[in-house]
Amino acid sequence: MTISESAPKELVLVGLMSGTSLDGISAAVAHFRDNADGIPQATLLAFTQRPYSAAERGRLEAACREGSAREYCRLNVDLADWLAAAAIHAIHDAGLTSHDIAAVASHGQTLWHEPGHSTWQIGDAARIAERTQCAVVSDFRSRDVAAGGQGAPLVPMADAMLFSHAHEWRALQNLGGIGNVTIVPPSSSIANGGLSAVRAFDTGPGCVVIDTVTRALHPQLSYDADGALARAGTVIETVVRDALAHPYFAQHPPKSTGRELYTREFAAAFMRACLEHGASDTDVVATTTAFTARSIVDQYERFITEPIRDVLLSGGGSKNLTLVRFITDAIDARAATRHTNTIAVKRFEDVFFDGEAKEAVAFALLGYLHLSGRSGNLPSATGARGPRILGALTPA
Repeated sequence: MTISESAPKELVLVGLMSGTSLDGISAAVAHFRDNADGIPQATLLAFTQRPYSAAERGRLEAACREGSAREYCRLNVDLADWLAAAAIHAIHDAGLTSHDIAAVASHGQTLWHEPGHSTWQIGDAARIAERTQCAVVSDFRSRDVAAGGQGAPLVPMADAMLFSHAHEWRALQNLGGIGNVTIVPPSSSIANGGLSAVRAFDTGPGCVVIDTVTRALHPQLSYDADGALARAGTVIETVVRDALAHPYFAQHPPKSTGRELYTREFAAAFMRACLEHGASDTDVVATTTAFTARSIVDQYERFITEPIRDVLLSGGGSKNLTLVRFITDAIDARAATRHTNTIAVKRFEDVFFDGEAKEAVAFALLGYLHLSGRSGNLPSATGARGPRILGALTPA
């Protein structure tokens, strides 16, 4: 990676993220500067979340399944207003104004993601620019797809540059709507070609199936807070084993997935399989949570050969204590079976900052790389033909 002499070396950006879980918008204000090796460093200045109302979530969820041109057009603009409001709130919380912000880096909301063909994120960049009075970098995924990549995951660049371990291999596991893992070498090697060793892929479901099942069984709940429902239930092992037989889990990386696979119909079939075994509501949630945890460790077993020494859990799922326990238990069982060193499981926030801010900071980094003329994708993670500058710039 080379940096042009004219590239900015110190900027403040806002990162905006709305993920597969459809729970709301994360907005992070981050200060970026390059270290002596030309590797960006980030300082989180402010972080805020804007939850979606039930009506807003319903519109987004419906649009992921079907919709009219009129609704897509209106939702594209309405979402931009919600994103802009979150950005303005975060800028205010940081004690800054729009004049201090180099750009807002907006991921938008994915409505469709078809690896190898197309990807679609909405959230009108022009509208965000008008509302915030800031330049906007958006549409990060499409260039990687055009270059033959999956268009995902894109967070690995931040995982490698910002969150690697000083001396050991590390896995960073995001537990958003979809689960994805990045395997990064020690930071000491990143400046010396270590980026080419970074690998990443979607492990399968994160919180999307747990949340869908929880809402179906308990309409008054948005999610299983702290994993309380799952903690009270009993896991139906047969259902977990059958679900892990899905072809996605045998597919070799690079690979990515989303709501196109983990639909309401998927969740309904999973619930039916549990109920056929006489499951209670809490048993269904426990089994769904165990499936999510085991799917992650199944992918580690199949596809991670690097000597990782710790796993950092981030995203909304890292606050589900039962999911965290199931993941930890499964990783410990894997180590015992293989007679390998124990891998420490930690929450991202115990090492860095609030794990729910991580993806917003990651897209702020991608905006920083765009402004400085540097590639934002890792072909080893996405399968693209080569490095590409990601995103499109909408001036302030």
